[in-house]
Amino acid sequence: MKYYLAPMEGITTYIFRSAYHRHFGGVDKYFTPFISNKGLSSRERNDVLPEHNVGISLVPQILTNRAEEFLAIAEQLADYGYTTVNLNLGCPSGTVVARKRGAGFLSIPDELDRFLDEIYRKCPLEISIKTRVGMSDLTEWEGLLSIYEKYPVSELIVHPRLQTEGYKGTPHREAYARAEERLQTPLCYNGDIDSVVARDGLLQEFPQVAAIMIGRGILKRPELLEELKETEITSAEVFPSSGQDAQPPTRTNLEVLKAFHDEILEGYIQIMSGDQPTLFKMKDLWTFLSSGFENSEKCLKKIRKANRIGDYRSAVEEVFERTKIWTMG
Repeated sequence: MKYYLAPMEGITTYIFRSAYHRHFGGVDKYFTPFISNKGLSSRERNDVLPEHNVGISLVPQILTNRAEEFLAIAEQLADYGYTTVNLNLGCPSGTVVARKRGAGFLSIPDELDRFLDEIYRKCPLEISIKTRVGMSDLTEWEGLLSIYEKYPVSELIVHPRLQTEGYKGTPHREAYARAEERLQTPLCYNGDIDSVVARDGLLQEFPQVAAIMIGRGILKRPELLEELKETEITSAEVFPSSGQDAQPPTRTNLEVLKAFHDEILEGYIQIMSGDQPTLFKMKDLWTFLSSGFENSEKCLKKIRKANRIGDYRSAVEEVFERTKIWTMG
């Protein structure tokens, strides 16, 4: 089984990826937050520089609906030594969708088809795609599959939700099943894999899944991949029933998590000007990380209220000293 870290805008930067690789590891492929500027902004350039991504397998993700823009970005990425890029057709953000980018591109399938025809003819790099299964109706998926099967997609990462669903509700796994039936393209499953039980439930239904992309599950519990790799089972073994209890909770290594956090903090302090930009980044991370802490609401309020790095450090120390972190098994 291959495990990928999903790109999360503003969070899974090279600072985060380097720290995660050092303290946890287990990611077979990382994806950058989307690149949308054909000139590459300084932030985008720093995120893809090889010296900022030493020792990891990284795929840059591109967000655009203009073929010439995609090709211009891909050409620059090729100069940095990348051999594969990923097209973002999954972002459900309203501002992105309004511009017919990300999942919004799915609403104009004829234009999407023409776009794919051009980039697959002209791009010197392999192109994978991360996609939703439609905008607002599952019936859209058949038409999208008809488009995808026309092109040499190196890998299709399927998040089986509609754009209108965002990250809510239950993924439409029947849509993923339809992709398996119709396509010869290598597939990756993405969506709500946040525990060993969730992974095993997926494999019970789709034993041939060879790659899983995880985003929020890893941000909430950075040790998740270690648990997944330690408990891997094959389709020839007996899967647990959906009603089977999870394993008893176990204590997480707080020292590793603290070191991971501190490396990210120091990384942002070094590249950002002033306390506020750094605190914005760290508080954004705690939006996810806090869910792994038990009885920590009082301490987390201090984190959210901190306006200076010193106050933030004190609040974080209190979180680690007074609270417990539990895995879900």
